[in-house]
Amino acid sequence: MTQTTRVPGGDQPELRRTIGRTVLLLFVVGDILGAGIYALTGTVAEQVGGAIWLPFLLAFALATLTATAYAELVARYPKAAGAALYANRAFRRPFLTFLVAFAVMMSGITSASAAARAFGGDYLAELLPFGVPTLVAAWVFLGLITVVNVLGVSESVRVNVVLTLVEASGLLVIIGIGVWALAHGDGDPSRALDLHTDGPAWMGVLGGTALAFYALLGFEDSVNLAEEARHPRRDFPRALFGGLAVAGAIYLAVAFTASMLVETDVLVGSTGPLLEVVRVAGLAFPPWLFALIALLAVMNTALINMMMASRLVYGMSREGIVPAALGRVHSRRRTPVVAIAFTVVLALTLTATGDLGGLADTTVLLLLLVFAVVNVAVLVLRRRPADDDETGTVDGDRERSFRAPTWAPVVGAVVSLALASPLTGREGAVYLRAAVLLGIGVVLYVVNRLLTGGTGATADEDATAATG
Repeated sequence: MTQTTRVPGGDQPELRRTIGRTVLLLFVVGDILGAGIYALTGTVAEQVGGAIWLPFLLAFALATLTATAYAELVARYPKAAGAALYANRAFRRPFLTFLVAFAVMMSGITSASAAARAFGGDYLAELLPFGVPTLVAAWVFLGLITVVNVLGVSESVRVNVVLTLVEASGLLVIIGIGVWALAHGDGDPSRALDLHTDGPAWMGVLGGTALAFYALLGFEDSVNLAEEARHPRRDFPRALFGGLAVAGAIYLAVAFTASMLVETDVLVGSTGPLLEVVRVAGLAFPPWLFALIALLAVMNTALINMMMASRLVYGMSREGIVPAALGRVHSRRRTPVVAIAFTVVLALTLTATGDLGGLADTTVLLLLLVFAVVNVAVLVLRRRPADDDETGTVDGDRERSFRAPTWAPVVGAVVSLALASPLTGREGAVYLRAAVLLGIGVVLYVVNRLLTGGTGATADEDATAATG
C-alpha cells in the first residue's frame, strides 16, 4: 500500500535559502577537520607502522563512494533530515528510520566522548605544570561543552566558527613544518613507506583505515544544510566533493609529515601525536601554543557533535518517537535542556568505560552501518518514480540533479559493511558498546509506544525528526 506523503508542520514557513556554494564548501571542510587527525595519528601508526598516509588515503576514497550516494539523494530530496529521511523514503519502515536517526545521534555522543579522552592527554599536559587524571579532565571538558550548549545555538555557532579557523591553522602549521623539513633535508621520508603490521598486512591496513575513517566523518552532517542552500541540486555535490578533496589533501600532508619527522614508536605512545612533530621541527613553533590549538580543535569536534546529538533527541521527542519529557525546553535560554542532560550523561559514562581508540572506533562502526543503509537506499529509490516533492524547481530555478555512477553506491555499501565487520580486527568491546547504545534507543522506542499506543508520528515524521 502506498503511503501518502505528509509534511509535518505543513502550516509552517519553509527555511530561508541563503547559503551559497562557497559557504557550503567551507562548512564541509570545517565539519571534517577536527579531533580525529590531532588525536588518532598515533593510533593509526600502531596499525600500519610508518605508512600512516595509506589508511587516510583509503578512508578518503571510501568516504567519496558514500558521498556520491549523499549527493544524489540531496539532489532528489533537498531537505534537512539526512540519512533518516533517505532510509524512510526507501524502506518505509518507521522503526528502521528511527534506528538510523538514533545511530547517527549516538555516533555524535561517542565522538564527543572520544574527543573528551583526547582532551585529557598529552596536549593538556603540555599546558599544565601539574598532572590531571585523564578521566577528570575529560569530565570537566564535557562540563564546559555542556555550558556552551545550554547557552544557546547562536552562541554555539559563533564559538564553532572561531574554533574551525583555529583548528585549520594548526594543521597548516604542521604542513608548513613538513615543507620546511623537506627543503632542508630533515627527517626520514622513507619511513612513510614502511608498512609494518602485527598480523597480515591487509588486516592491519583495513583496521587502520577503519580508524582513519573517524577523521573524515562529518561530511554527512552537511546534508542538513540542503534546505537552506540557494541551489542545493547544483551546489551541494560540488561543495561536498570539493570539501572532501581539500580535507583529504590536508590530512595526507599532515600524516606524511608526522611519519617523516617522528619515530613511529613515539607517535604510537603519544596521545598528542602532532605535538611530537612540533617538538622535533627545525622550524621553531612554541609547543604550548600548538597544544592550545589542538585542544581547541578537540573542543570544536565535541561541541558540534553534542549540539547535533541533543537536537536529534529533542526532535524525536517532539515528533512523539521517544518520551516527550526529553523535549522540554529551558524557559529563558530556549535550549533543549533535558535532551542536553540526557546526552551528556551518556557521554560522561562512555568516557569512563572506553579509551580514545575504542570510542573513536564505536563512532565509526555506528556510522558505517548508517552509510550502508544510505548506499542501499539510493539504489532502491532509483527504481521508483519521483514524488511531486522530488522534482521541479528550487526558487523557480530548475536544476540538473547529480546522479552517482551505479557502481559507486554498490561498492560503498559493500565496503561500509566490510569495515564494520570483525575483519578489521575490531575489539569485541566496540561491538558490545554499539549494541548497548542502540539498545537504549530500542528501549526508549518501546516505552514510548507503551505510553502512547504508537510512535505518535507517521513514517515521514520519523525521518524529519532528525532535524530537531
